[in-house]
Amino acid sequence: MQQHSQNFPFKRKPRTIQRTVNRANGASRPVLTKPALAPMPMGVGKHKLRVAIVGGAEEVGRNMTMVEYGKDIILIDCGLQFPEEDQPGIDYIIPNVSYLKGREKDLKAIIITHGHYDHIGGIPHLSPILHHPPIYGTKLTNGIINKRQEDFPDKGRIDLREINVDQPLQLGIFTVEFFRVNHNIPDCVGIIVHTPEGTLVHTGDFKFDLMPIMDEVTDFAKIANLGKQGVLALMSDSTNAPSPGHQISESVIGFTLDDIFRKAHGRIIVGTFASLLNRLQQVIWVSEKYGRKVVIEGFSMKSNIEIAKQLGYLKVNAKTIITPQEAVRLPDDKVTVMCTGAQGESNAALMRIATREHRFFRIQKGDTVIFSSSVIPGNERTVQRLKDTLLKEGARVIHYEMMDVHAGGHAKAEDLKLLFRLLNPKYIIPVEGNRFLLEASKQVAMEVQWPEEHVFVTTNGQIMEFSGGEGHLTKEKIPSDYVMVDGLGVGDVQEVVLRDRQLMSEDGMFVIIVTIKTQTGELIGTPDIISRGFVYMKDAKHLIDEARDKVKRICDNKNPDSGAVNTQLIKNKLRDDIGQFLFQKTQRRPMILPVVIEV
Repeated sequence: MQQHSQNFPFKRKPRTIQRTVNRANGASRPVLTKPALAPMPMGVGKHKLRVAIVGGAEEVGRNMTMVEYGKDIILIDCGLQFPEEDQPGIDYIIPNVSYLKGREKDLKAIIITHGHYDHIGGIPHLSPILHHPPIYGTKLTNGIINKRQEDFPDKGRIDLREINVDQPLQLGIFTVEFFRVNHNIPDCVGIIVHTPEGTLVHTGDFKFDLMPIMDEVTDFAKIANLGKQGVLALMSDSTNAPSPGHQISESVIGFTLDDIFRKAHGRIIVGTFASLLNRLQQVIWVSEKYGRKVVIEGFSMKSNIEIAKQLGYLKVNAKTIITPQEAVRLPDDKVTVMCTGAQGESNAALMRIATREHRFFRIQKGDTVIFSSSVIPGNERTVQRLKDTLLKEGARVIHYEMMDVHAGGHAKAEDLKLLFRLLNPKYIIPVEGNRFLLEASKQVAMEVQWPEEHVFVTTNGQIMEFSGGEGHLTKEKIPSDYVMVDGLGVGDVQEVVLRDRQLMSEDGMFVIIVTIKTQTGELIGTPDIISRGFVYMKDAKHLIDEARDKVKRICDNKNPDSGAVNTQLIKNKLRDDIGQFLFQKTQRRPMILPVVIEV
């Protein structure tokens, strides 16, 4: 494979002023012409180009990439990650931007590739920390960002600016351009960053769809032309890299849905992601075709549909969407219910319908339930349990493994090969996935003869440096550990707190309350013991009595020459000795919480 020996970043020519004539009154007015781009030889700068994946190189979510040259910095995306099973109580996780503390003025902008929460979800929390830098997004993306910002009125007003795909941006030393890509939400862009050391390309989430819904086709011409000019490094979506072949078009789903709707004689209930606007549009279209009214269930789905309607992305007849109260008065074959909950979420609409907890809808024989989404890894059991519940209630269940009712939004292996060939970058940096996905993307690159040393499988925070057309992974790392959002707290839940929560969730807690005299340390009364999640006290009376006796002995076994009572020593002794005692008796390690009251 031919590699580029040189890359040609771009440098702006000065703006020029022309005079145009106003046709109404003949007066002339100054107009700024669109800046031209002039090639600049590679490697003329004084600094090294530094790139780090702040989030999204060891997980699916929390996406953020930092590009730094001298004192100029830009960020690409600012997403969140939903918690894992071993992170009880956490709402979500956002990127760590502590590297930028004290350098907020150096941050020229945050550029957003598209409107999914794993790319925009951190904005309300991080924009104030970063002193509200300019945030650039496309029209629909900005609409979703603004809507989410309404939930955070105390965070201040963000500086949101709209991207013109045909208009480059000058952000400090960086010239930034855009190219259209397809995903499962409209208005997505890839990012081109021209630097003194070469051109970087970031795909964001993408797939190649020759027949997209509610969107323009991927700008293949711009991608190919960029490849001819020369690309130093490509940061490429790896989420679906292990899957062979090409991603199917969203239009294919329309044909499958049409066949299902044509044959269905009862209600149709479609469970999917609230952000899958392309899919929601197709369900609305096919419902209108067969004379069905549509009910929207799920707050986030209603919000996204309203935004897309207001901005002109979603096309729907005025009388198509109705309320649940109106739907229950219609014949079953005239109703479609679109709802959230296809991942088995306990409080989502589809689960409440399945478990007869929904206010208006119950599953009945003749209903068709379509799972129009893939299963997120880790949700397999809950989704299967939901399907079983629906089947027991008499519904017909259709999912993506049975027929094409879902098209993924991420490029598969053959799509990645096409992208690599079109752009022909010198270096490939897989992003947006855990290690397994990044390695799968690397394997795809090697299948088309990319040198292994030119594919960087990085970790969160690891600095990559580029100078003179050459790049390498360094050992330097910027902070990239989890910043956890829990209620109103941001970053105040640390690993030690999580370990405590995990311990309580696994073996429960054991609370010991003792009252002692301040002067003598003498135990007053009988120690109180409370067990939560460890043993049921009525059924474990013998164990509780033994533990209470041991507590008495610990409190009575004090050193009379020690002077004032040291409550901390008593707490430590209770925690260690009672913990060891309970483990010997039960082989479990509950959290021991000693409370010493002095009187």
